[in-house]
Amino acid sequence: MRNIPIAIQMYTLRNECEKDFRGTLRKVADLGFQGVELAGYGGIPVAELKELLDELNLRVAACHVPLVDLESDLSQVIQDQLVLGSKFLVCPYLLPDKRTEADYQSLIAFLNMAGAECRKAGISLCYHNHDFELDTLRDGRTALATIMEDTDPTLVFAEPDVYWLSKRNYDPAKWIDTYKDRMKLIHLKDMTTDEEQYFAEVGTGSIDFQAILEKGEDADIQWWIIEQDATRRTPLESIEISLRNLKEMLTDRKI
Repeated sequence: MRNIPIAIQMYTLRNECEKDFRGTLRKVADLGFQGVELAGYGGIPVAELKELLDELNLRVAACHVPLVDLESDLSQVIQDQLVLGSKFLVCPYLLPDKRTEADYQSLIAFLNMAGAECRKAGISLCYHNHDFELDTLRDGRTALATIMEDTDPTLVFAEPDVYWLSKRNYDPAKWIDTYKDRMKLIHLKDMTTDEEQYFAEVGTGSIDFQAILEKGEDADIQWWIIEQDATRRTPLESIEISLRNLKEMLTDRKI
């Protein structure tokens, strides 16, 4: 079985990063993560950031770059990925005023174009979902299904978030199966078992991670990425719990 590496989405540690970006990266390395998914560069030039990550033995699993930046200067964004050694560039979020059916059609056209440019550079472009893309459009498909089915499968890939899929009553394992040829990165977070369905550390809530993890080999997943949008613990405590539990589950499965 493949040894799929584990990264942390640095948005989880946004407050810590704002205070001390370099120090937070060191703490991530000390916890035992193999990579980071960046959501900004902490004001550090990308070449300097790459040197620091190399020193800490952290790889860049992917970079989340806002759609407005992708649209305004895609060539520079791609160049930054090449410097950082990032093989995956992710469109992470749509602002509320960019979620009409016309907006989704424009997005699909842009993702196809951007995906082609990324492929020329040896990079895969991915789309990351939240819950609003699971709203149904006029043709009966969800916005997320529309994005996946109407983009070029050789140019645009998925970065599903298992929490948001579960929140909207989709089975993440089945969803991964449906688009298994488009899977490169997966966001892992759990959901509490009470009515609030709040964010929870991996392995402490209601989501069936064993079913998700067994899809890793068949779906050609390249990174498991832990993310915690919010937590009742400190973020560092939270990700330490998630990492420990995930490693135990992967060891049990020998993935």
